[in-house]
Amino acid sequence: MTHKPPRRTGFFDHYEELIGTWTRRLRNRQQAQDLAHDTFVRVLESDSDAVEQPRAYLHQTARNIAVDGFRREELRDAKEQAAVPPSSSETGDPEQYMRAIQLAESVERALQELPLNCRKVFVWQKIEGLTQAEIAERLGLSKNMVEKYMIRTLRHLRERVEAP
Repeated sequence: MTHKPPRRTGFFDHYEELIGTWTRRLRNRQQAQDLAHDTFVRVLESDSDAVEQPRAYLHQTARNIAVDGFRREELRDAKEQAAVPPSSSETGDPEQYMRAIQLAESVERALQELPLNCRKVFVWQKIEGLTQAEIAERLGLSKNMVEKYMIRTLRHLRERVEAP
């Protein structure tokens, strides 16, 4: 009985392409290299011998890792903002403060129901203060598409978020 060697070498043929693609998307070669490294670690640790299309598998794995990283970053940022002690003007009414926290949690849950680009547009425009043109450039989209994402997000928030 002959043992068939793993086909993992096919993955390494796409290493430079993966870095190039993610350098363009992230606009940062170091982050792209880190992402490629994480992608190859995940692929090599998985049962990837049966993969028929190594290139597509690599790119999908990289995309999944990037999305997971963005979600962790969003969650960390939200927790950091929630950890900021209230100002003296906010501490005057504990009930009002609790309603504000409940509202923020409700908004966070509703945002998690939306696609990644909708969340990015909302956070970048409403929290970080970026213009639609800046967001469009970051995401490689038209300003019109950024506006559509914002409209969709605001409509969703109106439907899902109940003021306490």
